[in-house]
Amino acid sequence: MPTTRELLINTYKAFNARDIDTTLAAMHPDVDWPNGMEGGRVYGHQGVRDYWTRQFGLISSHVEPIDLSADESGCIVVKVHQTVRDLAGNVLSDGMVEHIYLIEDSLIKRMEIRKP
Repeated sequence: MPTTRELLINTYKAFNARDIDTTLAAMHPDVDWPNGMEGGRVYGHQGVRDYWTRQFGLISSHVEPIDLSADESGCIVVKVHQTVRDLAGNVLSDGMVEHIYLIEDSLIKRMEIRKP
């Protein structure tokens, strides 16, 4: 079993490589995930797959974890450098965000996005 740190680092690597299957394997089947592009939330592996398929067809995002720590509730807070480009390579946004994870049974159960 990977540590929580290894789970998350490997998940970011898979996301950046657009390896949806490997990324979903790190998630609980009933994962609750933010739709950072359109608003709202998506649920379950198929919901995340559909969302990312739409997202990857419109923009190119790269997320680089900078720091991981636990908050007072036991959730994992990941400080992330996020760069979003259009499909022509033009930068749409470049900055820091925080991803807050609830890990359950060594899988990602829920994620939130927060601006620091």
